[in-house]
Amino acid sequence: MEDVFSRKDDSLFANSYSFLRLPMVKDPTDTAADIVVLGMPYDMATTGRSGARLGPDAVRRASVNLAWEGQRYPWPFALKDKCNIVDAGDMVFTCGDSEDFLNTATAAANQILAAGKALLTLGGDHFVTLPLLRAHHAKHGEMALIHFDAHTDTYSQGSKYDHGTMFYHAPREGLIDPAVSVQVGIRTDYDRDNHPFNVICAEAANDMTADDIANHIKALVGAKPAYVTFDIDCLDPAHAPGTGTPVIGGITSDKALRILRGLRGINIVGMDVVEVSPPFDSAEITSLAGATIAVELLHLWASK
Repeated sequence: MEDVFSRKDDSLFANSYSFLRLPMVKDPTDTAADIVVLGMPYDMATTGRSGARLGPDAVRRASVNLAWEGQRYPWPFALKDKCNIVDAGDMVFTCGDSEDFLNTATAAANQILAAGKALLTLGGDHFVTLPLLRAHHAKHGEMALIHFDAHTDTYSQGSKYDHGTMFYHAPREGLIDPAVSVQVGIRTDYDRDNHPFNVICAEAANDMTADDIANHIKALVGAKPAYVTFDIDCLDPAHAPGTGTPVIGGITSDKALRILRGLRGINIVGMDVVEVSPPFDSAEITSLAGATIAVELLHLWASK
């Protein structure tokens, strides 16, 4: 009789625990991995609709739809042939304690990076990027930020824990250099006269070709170590309804993928996908978008 329990996990629904069905590990520092996928289920810094704490799990489940594709179209290589990737599950922190989250997130990222691994983080609300930038700065020094979003997140008002203030604090801490950083898809108000970042607003991004956007980003970033953060609300709500602060007029999922593919050659040292909020999603559209963008980021890193 066939041993049905020894079958390979190639079903779309059976045992779909990890991102892309990658190996799950308890200690990401004690592996031969090149890249670690880490979930940060935190959304207490949200100013709009909560629910992004459920994002990492939803993105993982949606990624199973992509796992069957041994070589991701249109990349000319399979990820497994370029790098070793593991999923470390979700970071554990004291529920309801933002200070503990901040300290734990920084420490976890520090340990993974110190072990010689790269890190792809699944949020969570966008506040998770601040401790991640602090950890990456400790290893790589001042970085360029490639930031996809509907909002600049440079607002000075707000609490200590606020998903709209990270990029107000990060330049002041010396983590990133705004002069070589780019924000793509912006379509909410900000102080344009005193804004330190380069901006490709949503209207311009929708009129430009993906290649033009990618080339503009590459020219600004140059050889600087770059951190890529993708807030899913950069996409128009037609392509990503499941997010806390949706804004119409965004870019399409197709254009986002084309821009990312055009960034080959940039020295990417860290990356995250944030603000997927499953309670407001429809037919897992947003979760699938988040998972697909995460896969593109992995390919982008592996193509270096």
